[in-house]
Amino acid sequence: MKRQKRDRLERAHAQGYRAAVTGRSKDNCPYQNLDARCQWLGGYREAMEDKSIGLFAKGQ
Repeated sequence: MKRQKRDRLERAHAQGYRAAVTGRSKDNCPYQNLDARCQWLGGYREAMEDKSIGLFAKGQ
């Protein structure tokens, strides 16, 4: 059971990261569950930090 829960939360984190990289708004978080929502927003914040330090080129 723990593995399935962790996988779900890891997937939420990755989806949040991808959403930020592609320019979506953080208001578009698809999760209502608090844990998954926190993971999604954490991924979003991480991607925004990566963008601010220039990890992603503007042409991509």
